[in-house]
Amino acid sequence: MKNYDTLLKDLAPRKFGKRGTIWTICLIVIIIAGIIAYIDQVIKGQVVTNMRDYALWGIYISNFVFFVATSFVGSIFVAVLRLTNNEWRTPLVRIAEVITLACIVMAGMTIMIDMGRPDRLLNLFIHARLQSPITWDVIIIPTSIALSFLLLYFPLIPDLAILKNYYKDKKPKLSKWYGKLSLNWKGTKVQKVIQAKSIKIIAIMVIPVGIILQTIDAWLFSTTFRIGWDSTNMGAYFVSGAFVAGVGALIVVVYVIRRVRKLENYITDYHFNKLGKFLGLACLTYFYFNINEYLIPIFNAPVEEDIHLSALISGEYAMLFWFSQMVGLILPMIFVLFKSGRKPLSMFIIGLMVVVGSWWKRYVIVTPTLLHPFLPIEGVPESWHHYFPSMHEWLITIATLAMALLIITIMVRFIPMIPVQKTAEELELLETNKKTES
Repeated sequence: MKNYDTLLKDLAPRKFGKRGTIWTICLIVIIIAGIIAYIDQVIKGQVVTNMRDYALWGIYISNFVFFVATSFVGSIFVAVLRLTNNEWRTPLVRIAEVITLACIVMAGMTIMIDMGRPDRLLNLFIHARLQSPITWDVIIIPTSIALSFLLLYFPLIPDLAILKNYYKDKKPKLSKWYGKLSLNWKGTKVQKVIQAKSIKIIAIMVIPVGIILQTIDAWLFSTTFRIGWDSTNMGAYFVSGAFVAGVGALIVVVYVIRRVRKLENYITDYHFNKLGKFLGLACLTYFYFNINEYLIPIFNAPVEEDIHLSALISGEYAMLFWFSQMVGLILPMIFVLFKSGRKPLSMFIIGLMVVVGSWWKRYVIVTPTLLHPFLPIEGVPESWHHYFPSMHEWLITIATLAMALLIITIMVRFIPMIPVQKTAEELELLETNKKTES
């Protein structure tokens, strides 16, 4: 068994090397480019985008739905595993919590980016209408941000106290910050009881909030009565799709952190095998709802919906539709059935496929439906009949993705991605069990 000093040295955050510094600089450059594009968009208006009267949401809302979906990993993976006390979860839960917080924060920011008049943001609160799903979306996102932060912070408190002592002589200023954030944690029995109860309450609250968040977004679509969205299947369809996107993102980030921080002794093949099974279950569930959403309507769809389905399956959006289905769902579902497909490198590639496919799937959900309005498009320029993001939209969207990655990167730099206190307790328990058996 590793001694405590070795464990702390392995898991404590440390400075980035050359590659980490270059990575961070690249993210910052992308974000600055996006900010410049957004400032230009605010000054000139939405005319710099390719969004018009019909494609009035476009890539921004697609990106928003992706962020919301990816954040779902904290609701299902983290909360459920914490409540069921699965010990194998220990090296993974904090990474999942970090992803959730980063994504839900960026989801809220993306909504503001989409607004043509961001100065009117307060109107969503001042003149809110409770019968509107948008109002509930505005309420649930800040609630989800707060709960995601608490679900990350409360289990982190003991590790912050450990880092305070660890950096006391090496980096006094950093140690001082860790000390303030640790809230005078001493590890007493009373503190541990309060912490355990708090984590349990937050975990219980996060699950319904996560499901409500996904469902409200689905209702925002389905209550418009538009072809392609007018379905009672949308709520379950969004929830199952979020499960896939969230687990896929978790696999990618876990692999990268494991490789960069050299945590192979803590995040093992066993964990990737478990994640692969989770992903397989998620893909299978989502595949079922995709059958309900696309295959069944082929046999009984009215004319308008038949036109929409034709555009997806064999028309203008066929390439993106089949790419998102095959790369983001069907192939990963097949690959994880095999044990070799659940190895770390294989899982990383599969995770990337899922994340990329999930992002484009949200684009396919949003754009084609908007271009099939209630009435035929007449008397407008030909360009209004089609939509593809402008350079401004791409720069801003990529910048939001870079911002989410930067949030994760900063957290990797300053907090231990694997819980130090919990890992030490489990290793000590394991050693005790071995002595008892011998």
